[in-house]
This record gives sequence, C-alpha cells and structure tokens, in this order.
Amino acid sequence: MQKFDLSPMLLLIGMLFFSCSSTSSAQDENAYIRIVDLVVDATHLESFKTALKEDIEAAVQTEPDVLMLYAVFDQEHPTYITVFEIYAHQEAHQAHQQTPHFMKYKKATQGMVTSVVRREVTPIVLEAKQH
Repeated sequence: MQKFDLSPMLLLIGMLFFSCSSTSSAQDENAYIRIVDLVVDATHLESFKTALKEDIEAAVQTEPDVLMLYAVFDQEHPTYITVFEIYAHQEAHQAHQQTPHFMKYKKATQGMVTSVVRREVTPIVLEAKQH
C-alpha cells in the first residue's frame, strides 16, 4: 500500500472541528481520538461511501458522546479513505460499535475493505479560529 502524508489533512480536520464546535473539547483529557486509514476495493467504492456516510450521520445525530466523525478520501487515490474520530471517552467509542447503524454499516461493507490501519492518537494541540 502506498503511503501518503496526512499532516495537512489532519490540521484541516482539527481546524474544522474547533471552528464548528463551541461546547465540546477534543482536548479534554478523557477524549478518545482515533484515525482509521482504509483502502476500499474500487469496485465497491460508491457503495462503501454511501454506507459510511449513513453511519456517520446517524452517529453524530443520535449519540451524544460522539463529538466528531469526519471521513475524507485522497484526491490522487480515491480508494484511500481516512476517518477521523473524536469521542468524549473510550466507552463512547465502544458504545458506538454496538449501535444498530454501526452494525448495519459493518454488514453492508463486509468484504469491501482491502486494508485497514487503526491508530489511537493524542493531540498535542488542536486550535482553530471561531467564525
């Protein structure tokens, strides 16, 4: 799998999160933050993106401790998808994985992902201007 530099994208994601959030802080010491890098089989890309979008929208709308979920794809390699996740705490992530919308996503996307790398991360700083 070809590697690509996520630094500019992660900076943008952090900026977007803080510019859109006025009540939640991802810098809270209990926050659980993950970056998930996926490679999706090109023949299933659109179906995968639809299922992922549905899961993320449902999670943000219905789960109070899901603070932020962003999914992006690489412009040069559209099958490379990165999901940036911020939960209020690790238990919120575990609870998310038990929800009907997440289980629907997992079932719908079974066999579509050819590679996955999950990383738990700790922010050094996430700052953005409020607008």
